[in-house]
Amino acid sequence: MNIGQKTSVLVVDDHPIMRLGLAAIINAQNDMKVCAHAGTGEEGVEMFKKHRPDITLMDLRLPKMSGLEALRTIRRIDPHARSIVVTTYEGDEDIHQAIAAGALGYIIKGMSHEALVDALRKVRSGMRFLPRPVMRSLADRTPNSDLSPREREVLSLMAHGKTNRDIANALGITEATVKCHVSVILLQLGVTDRTQAVLEALHRGLEHL
Repeated sequence: MNIGQKTSVLVVDDHPIMRLGLAAIINAQNDMKVCAHAGTGEEGVEMFKKHRPDITLMDLRLPKMSGLEALRTIRRIDPHARSIVVTTYEGDEDIHQAIAAGALGYIIKGMSHEALVDALRKVRSGMRFLPRPVMRSLADRTPNSDLSPREREVLSLMAHGKTNRDIANALGITEATVKCHVSVILLQLGVTDRTQAVLEALHRGLEHL
């Protein structure tokens, strides 16, 4: 970035008031500006292609294409793209997935506007911004606890109260296979029954209701 040139920021959030609030904070700084905003993941990707911002502020929970999917798509377009997640989610899996998708910063909605500005400046200079609560969640994450896509499907159906038979019918597999998946899920999450598994998944951000 040339001396005197403002950091350009793309804001992606499905709530208009949140977008306006973020834009007001950013545009009030003398070294940064909002170059575009979007309300969906797909629109965010298109705005990124059009404006090539220095930093993208991305909400995780967006209609249709999620914030994570949008981040991954943007990184495929430009592997050096810099992004910060702005979200209500504090689960360790949400944070892990966002960082794996290329996010350099993670802001919890409700943090001070100073934290947002600090995050933007640090990420623009090539540093990471992970506040203490986020670092704690990452440190508490159980090693080797990744679930396969199929196990995530089973867990999601469990979270919505589906029985093994319901899950088998929904996924086109046998009940015996579902039981195997459930056993793996319990082991990976370090719990002993389905209710604990669902509660742990909600706590960690593996599942959202």
